[in-house]
Amino acid sequence: MCTHSLPAVGRGLTSLAVALAIGTAAAAAPASAVSDGAFLDHLTTIDQVASTVPANGDVNPYGTAVIEHDEGELHQGNVLVSNFNNAQNQQGTGTTLVQVSPRGKATVFSRIDPAHLPGRCPGGVGLTTALSILPGGWVVVGSLPTSDGTSATAKAGCLLVLDSHGRVRETFADQGINGPWDMTAVSREGHTDLFVTNVLNGTVKGGGNEVDRGTVLRVTLEQHGDEPPRRVRTTEIGSGFAQKTDPNALVIGPTGVGLGEDDTLYVADTVKNRITAIPHALDREDSAGTGRVVSADKHLNGPLGLAIAPNGNILTVNGGDGYIVETTPRGDQVARRLLDKSGNPPGAGALFGLAVDQDRDAVYFVDDATNTLNVLH
Repeated sequence: MCTHSLPAVGRGLTSLAVALAIGTAAAAAPASAVSDGAFLDHLTTIDQVASTVPANGDVNPYGTAVIEHDEGELHQGNVLVSNFNNAQNQQGTGTTLVQVSPRGKATVFSRIDPAHLPGRCPGGVGLTTALSILPGGWVVVGSLPTSDGTSATAKAGCLLVLDSHGRVRETFADQGINGPWDMTAVSREGHTDLFVTNVLNGTVKGGGNEVDRGTVLRVTLEQHGDEPPRRVRTTEIGSGFAQKTDPNALVIGPTGVGLGEDDTLYVADTVKNRITAIPHALDREDSAGTGRVVSADKHLNGPLGLAIAPNGNILTVNGGDGYIVETTPRGDQVARRLLDKSGNPPGAGALFGLAVDQDRDAVYFVDDATNTLNVLH
């Protein structure tokens, strides 16, 4: 795809992940009580990096991934962001991936044409928080598409595989992929494991009622140089997560995932307001159900995006109140920072994807209320 500069100012509204009010971004990061050794202890300042709104007007930035190596049009240290909504603010219709430099230069990495895909993607394109960058510059992004921005038209979607120039080269559909909502990836010895949450298993039919059928899949890919990675196996390692449709959020279900020590996969169980842990995520052959509850309630308030901090703790952003929360693997909530304090209640629905920067001393996060990429440092 061609690379285009972005307008300096974003616009649009957020789709609310916990059905609360919509606000605009804040610029301060007040601290709460923290414990010694928390990663967030040293992060006190928020800066806006850039608007994530491209020329076609897509809004609602969701996925956030830091680029580790130069490859094609991908540049080391920049951040890739996926947009979920189109210019009319219809959810599940965004088609653009934006690349943002730490200094605030934003360009379009890819604008995906739903009518010209190389494989199946039931329903089309609506780019979600599921976003990972693999060795060789392959980008994998989730699609949970709608035809009109409502949950009634939501379809299963797929995982889209793009090369380092922003061209879609492959799609992964079926085999349990049903509304891929968020994702993390681990690459080693010529293959990659994608850990993907899925939120559409019976959800639309549930009509807004809770349906406990959300899943976590491990999708194993083999890498083949200049050829797109090939899917060799899909294994369900988590199941029974609560999910439901919502007029503001489209769908609420298991969201952020991150692989910690001892191959433990942590999951943001949004509906149940908790973080759970799936053991032996890299090699287990069966489902652990919803896993072990690590931490619930207290400072958690609709946890969405999730990342692992350099100290091994779990970072989650709240859809309900605009905070980022740091939780130890033992379940202690040791720190939090307010990332978005506007709105009523503050920060409602503004936060989704987050990623630790390449120097491991800051956190990038998207703000749906202002359609921007920001950094906490």
